[in-house]
Amino acid sequence: MSIGTRRAQLIGAFGAIYLLWGGTYLAIALGLQSIPPLLLIGARSILGGAVLLGFSQLRRLTPRSRENWWHAAISGALLFIGCHGTLAYAQRYVPSGLSAIFLATIPFWIVLVNVSTGQSEALRRLLALVPGLAGVALIAWNETSNTHNSLPIGVILLLLVSSLSWALGSVYVQRRAAHIPPHDLAGMQLLCGSVGLFVLSHLAGEWIDFSPRQVSIVSLGGMLYLALLGSVVGNTAYLWLLDRMSAPVVATYTFVNPVVALMLGAWILDERITMLSLTGAALVISSVAALLYFASADERA
Repeated sequence: MSIGTRRAQLIGAFGAIYLLWGGTYLAIALGLQSIPPLLLIGARSILGGAVLLGFSQLRRLTPRSRENWWHAAISGALLFIGCHGTLAYAQRYVPSGLSAIFLATIPFWIVLVNVSTGQSEALRRLLALVPGLAGVALIAWNETSNTHNSLPIGVILLLLVSSLSWALGSVYVQRRAAHIPPHDLAGMQLLCGSVGLFVLSHLAGEWIDFSPRQVSIVSLGGMLYLALLGSVVGNTAYLWLLDRMSAPVVATYTFVNPVVALMLGAWILDERITMLSLTGAALVISSVAALLYFASADERA
């Protein structure tokens, strides 16, 4: 493979997770207008998983091993139940742009997970976390102390748990499931995650008053965006990158996602972000940029 072809593939893959995933926060907000959160993410996951696994099975005749499915189930639960399901549940109370800012903490969690599991990290990478964590604290303080429309601290904690769960899933994939081709793994993860999401949706009582007839065209469009562009294209690109780049570098999509989400939220949903929240977002994004720079420097060394 030529250097030019590899560079084009990298640009396309990063473009998918930078831009398409930036639009998923708006898509979730639109989907939530007439679809319950866990059911929304479950439907998105089973549709995206069926498409991906269908394509992968056209290229191979032998089924994946039980061990492969076990890895897919664990990582799928972390990525799509722990992260996306929790995110959709919390986003009923949080503007889409603000949600993206909290999910921008994923690279911090990846570094901390690596450190906590015995993997050494350069001191400068750890120091790069400080501004971002300060930014999250500033946003949390601003949103919980707002007398006009304050957010419950529990909702903010859910968003942080969501980002931690994605970080755990990403590290697990890179350490235990990197040998599984991206198309196969993404489809398997989505299908496994959808099973858990549908079970939780049923237990949460989302199906009691829900009828497919109540789903609006706007919500259906949001769900299809999540399934086809967010899951099929975005997740395949993400897993392809994890197999070729370090996890902190791949996770720098969180550097662009908040910007895309804030712009779309303000343009389409008329969302407003305070100056303190923007300051916190700048601190988070500066930390992600620093992590990207240091990780790239370490790889070149």
